[in-house]
Amino acid sequence: MTAMNKAVGIIPARWSSTRFPGKPLHLIAGTPLLQRVWERCSTAKSLDSIIVATDDMRIAEAAFNWGAEVALTSSSHRSGTDRIAEVARKTKEFGFIINIQGDEPMIEPRLIDKMVKKFRTDHSIQIVTAAHRFEHRREALSPHQVKVVVDLAGNALYFSRAPIPFDEKGHSLSLRHQGIYGFRRSALLQFVKWKPTPLECAESLEQLRALENGVKVHVLITATGSPGIDTPADAKTLERKLAREARRISR
Repeated sequence: MTAMNKAVGIIPARWSSTRFPGKPLHLIAGTPLLQRVWERCSTAKSLDSIIVATDDMRIAEAAFNWGAEVALTSSSHRSGTDRIAEVARKTKEFGFIINIQGDEPMIEPRLIDKMVKKFRTDHSIQIVTAAHRFEHRREALSPHQVKVVVDLAGNALYFSRAPIPFDEKGHSLSLRHQGIYGFRRSALLQFVKWKPTPLECAESLEQLRALENGVKVHVLITATGSPGIDTPADAKTLERKLAREARRISR
């Protein structure tokens, strides 16, 4: 396989978090959150490597101990995208970079494989992400849930925290955006060179920077998504879910 067809999954992880300090190493049913993400990604068939990118030695040492490849990065990065770009600059053997959120322990490995396959079969795609239908209308109205609307070719028209588009019958026509991104290496390195854009700043949504610079973002629509862990309460909810599944399997 040529270098331009190789894919790497990079999981950016930082210790500091206003709502959940130390989240990457928070134990969920005895296993660190970040390790759960890494283990799920390890079952993806399309990744040639998986790298944990962090600026924190506590995270780095823990990840190294459970067998992960670790890249130490600068502590000055404003976002996970900037962090993975630092790693991508040094790992020139990968043509596709999958930015995997370190707080989604139920990430679907098949989604990662679909993203890599999309790059390999459609050379026009520079950035790819994922979305799915909202299960409940109240979620579509929440500013904490990011929405995306797509065109007929499956490319993002807009991302927003607002319930777009307006529908007088009260139906939700938007999709729930899932925060996983795939980049061609050149597209990622160009993306982080651009300054934050007006819509990006207004919505606090980094992906709008690509749209405002004229780069299409292709959206893979899936049946369901994986919930993120934003607070300790989310972690408790997942623990209870895992316990229920374990009891059901043991019966």
